[in-house]
Amino acid sequence: MKRRDLLKFGSACFAAKALMSRGAVAQSKYPERPIKLVVPYAAGGVADIVGRLWADKMKSPLGSVFVENQGSAGGSIIRSVGRANPDGYTLLSAGGPHILMALAAPRDPADPAPEVEPISIVVVTAPVIAIHPSLPVQNLRDLIAYAKAGAGTVSYGSAAPGSMAHLTGELFKLLIAAPDIVYVPYKGGGQSVADLVSGHIRIVTTNLTGQVLDLHRSGRIRVLAVTGPSRVAAAPDIPTAVEAGLPGMIAQNFIGLFAPAGIPKSIVMQTSEATANAMADNEFRRKLIASGFEPYADSSPEGARRLIEEEFGRLSPVIKSIGLKLE
Repeated sequence: MKRRDLLKFGSACFAAKALMSRGAVAQSKYPERPIKLVVPYAAGGVADIVGRLWADKMKSPLGSVFVENQGSAGGSIIRSVGRANPDGYTLLSAGGPHILMALAAPRDPADPAPEVEPISIVVVTAPVIAIHPSLPVQNLRDLIAYAKAGAGTVSYGSAAPGSMAHLTGELFKLLIAAPDIVYVPYKGGGQSVADLVSGHIRIVTTNLTGQVLDLHRSGRIRVLAVTGPSRVAAAPDIPTAVEAGLPGMIAQNFIGLFAPAGIPKSIVMQTSEATANAMADNEFRRKLIASGFEPYADSSPEGARRLIEEEFGRLSPVIKSIGLKLE
């Protein structure tokens, strides 16, 4: 099976469900009732912020969209959405880690997972490598030297195992050949940043947010690099990790819309086009950029698949090397 096909997690048994539902949906106008957008995170996370901004913007083209936060294991959320009726009334706002780890999971022919498929990528956001100002380094090259010299005594904090911030930190360790750097897990990125500000931990990898930028600009933390492929519009003065001296240090989170496999193509295109129109709205883009996100240029399902393939190729070795599993 090609990687581009792996976004559909499951087997032929779900195709029958999809075919039956497709016929029913085709006879009615979409949407005729509120749409549920499932967010597999507690309120306040990046997927929640993006999901709520998107839901509010969809009031005109799609009607009422309500957000349902389900802050439990990501695998169970994907299975739950995959089992939903593919009629367009249950959608998923998911971040990169959920999708990438689901792709990396071993296939069990005897117990196939339900299928989801992409509709649109809404934003990408680059994690950052940040330090407490008391750390005796001035740039990323200094940090690499410091980390390698202090083998076994250097630690970094990030959000929970499997988060994009965590994968970013582990990619950093892999690229600089410093496996002894200790990972300190936090329940959320906000907690790791709070401990960074207080000096309880002196290195973090975290998502770039408006709060992180404010702390950087006030001098309370120092962001050494963003890990995306290019500088971000909200902070053009901060170099990428590649520019700062670490080739291959590219990791970016994406937040996108997904649906149960078998959703009628007409609904996929209607939702994707509504998203594309929203992305063309300057005020909507301003809100996303102000929150530290980069609006994604290609809102098509094909564009979503291409981005997911690229990130999977980049980060699947990290996922496998540290034995992460989507529960």
